[in-house]
Amino acid sequence: METKSNKRRYREWFSADELHEETRQWCSELKFARDEQKFLNNMVKDYTLDIIDSDMFKAIQPVVDALNKCEKDLVELFKKVQLHENQLQIMVDEVNQEKMEAAYLDTHNDLAKEISDYFVRYRDAKNKMFDIVSKVMKRRRQKRLLN
Repeated sequence: METKSNKRRYREWFSADELHEETRQWCSELKFARDEQKFLNNMVKDYTLDIIDSDMFKAIQPVVDALNKCEKDLVELFKKVQLHENQLQIMVDEVNQEKMEAAYLDTHNDLAKEISDYFVRYRDAKNKMFDIVSKVMKRRRQKRLLN
């Protein structure tokens, strides 16, 4: 029971403006991640032959799969955030709708957790991708130097 009361007190700290700003920040971060994923996809395409030649294909395949899953998850998450932003009217319409406002705040908290979890997975996959491609690029340079 005490957890719920703490949750309610925690909710009171957020004004509608703060909720809106946080939602806009999520949209911005998700758009940036979408652009980053396009870059990562192009990077993999550019280095595919080098990856295959360096016997790193088995190492990169799970990372590519994780990034593809992140890309699909991002689309769904972005839709949820946009819908959530559109529903902010519930908080500012000056009509006392406690249940709907509580549901909105619960959704906001759930989205915050979901976005945080998403970015943990995404950053992990992105870092692994950069490590593998960096190794491939180093091998490519070494081959050029030897020739």
